[in-house]
Amino acid sequence: MTRSISSLAAGGLLLLACSAAAAQTYPSRAVRIIVPFGAGGPADVYARFIGQRLQEPLGQPFVVENRPGGGSIVGSDAVAKSAPDGYTLLMMSNTHTVNETLIPKKPFELMRDLAPITGVNYSDLLMVVHPSVPANNLREFIALAKAKPKGLNYASSGPGTPYHMAGELFKAMARVEIEHVPYKGSDGARVGILGGQVQMMFDAITTMAPQVRAGKVKAMGTTGKTRSAVLPEVPTVSEAGVPGYEAVIWLGLMAPAGTPRPILERLNAEVNRVINLPEVKDAWAKQGAAPMGMSLEQFDRFLREDIVKWAGVVKLSGAKVE
Repeated sequence: MTRSISSLAAGGLLLLACSAAAAQTYPSRAVRIIVPFGAGGPADVYARFIGQRLQEPLGQPFVVENRPGGGSIVGSDAVAKSAPDGYTLLMMSNTHTVNETLIPKKPFELMRDLAPITGVNYSDLLMVVHPSVPANNLREFIALAKAKPKGLNYASSGPGTPYHMAGELFKAMARVEIEHVPYKGSDGARVGILGGQVQMMFDAITTMAPQVRAGKVKAMGTTGKTRSAVLPEVPTVSEAGVPGYEAVIWLGLMAPAGTPRPILERLNAEVNRVINLPEVKDAWAKQGAAPMGMSLEQFDRFLREDIVKWAGVVKLSGAKVE
């Protein structure tokens, strides 16, 4: 038995040594960052931002690949089933923590099949309506929605996305009936609101603020606890008519479960270094985004707590995937 224990210990040490050696030579070829959403949205934009800034210190290309579909499930499942070697990463968001409750019958489980790396950033959302909507502030919009039950609709980038859940939470808290119109990606949803095919949308302030300034949509409110420095003249949804309302979008990176810890630690260190650069913080602040770098353990804990949080929101809102 002593000999068996010694053999197991030796095997464990050998495995650790191999993992450490793999991390020292990692990466030796191109790394893919799969974005399970369409092009043009925050996940796509910031995946490319991070990827470009990892290429020089790590000496290899970081290639972004968009694989939208199924409310993020298609691309995420592809990562979950990839080799756990650090060469396929997932740019994920709170869509994933929502879907653990909203879409329980998925081909993967987030915390079982994927390994946390770090949070990337978070930003407020912005509630906007098409100029044709006869409401100039949130209270007027709520009154209009109550006068026309199910007569208005709102766009999202798909079931379980922050835009969808922000809309469902708004419906529940404002006590209005508004029809959900899911698109295959945030780009399609924006086309819908800008073209007037839908009346309302929650979108990341980083991408929708320019449309407000251009007069292409009307801002009803931002979704943080306090007003956004990007649009300080726009009240929060909470102060404009739905007390206590809050919703944000955040982004993070994960890898297939089983990826050697030294590789996860190196990616964690490099991404956190990039997002905490003063010039990056300043640039993101102007866009309405803030870095949220964490250790591996902190991000793991954050994800588990967010799953619990959104389970409560799904229950409160009654949101369902048709």
